[in-house]
Amino acid sequence: MELQGKVIVALTERTGVSSRGEWKSQDFVIETHESYPHKMVFSVFGAERLQRFNIQVGQEVSVSFDIDAHEYNGRWFNSIRAFDVRQIDPATLGAGAAPAAFNAAPSAQAPFPPAQNADGAESADDLPF
Repeated sequence: MELQGKVIVALTERTGVSSRGEWKSQDFVIETHESYPHKMVFSVFGAERLQRFNIQVGQEVSVSFDIDAHEYNGRWFNSIRAFDVRQIDPATLGAGAAPAAFNAAPSAQAPFPPAQNADGAESADDLPF
């Protein structure tokens, strides 16, 4: 899966030692640019990936990730792990224009006539039914 957004938080790096040796991991939060923005936390696992991606707060990025879940003590937890993070030029974000229907000038006539009471007077209620 892939998601684009702006990096708004870089959490502290975590390190540890496993049977395979030392490991590093860091979580990042991105926010999308939709009408109702969404936030997503993703993890980058491995010192070489952290160094290669070089993610900084404020960057526009495209994150390719896998979603997996695991169970612990009867509860389930999601894990969103990035396998590729690419910087995006912020100037190209506005390149996708809105559909023509949304770019058209508003019509002079309202789509529904004003509501009227039984006596013919306009109602304060603007609902068409």
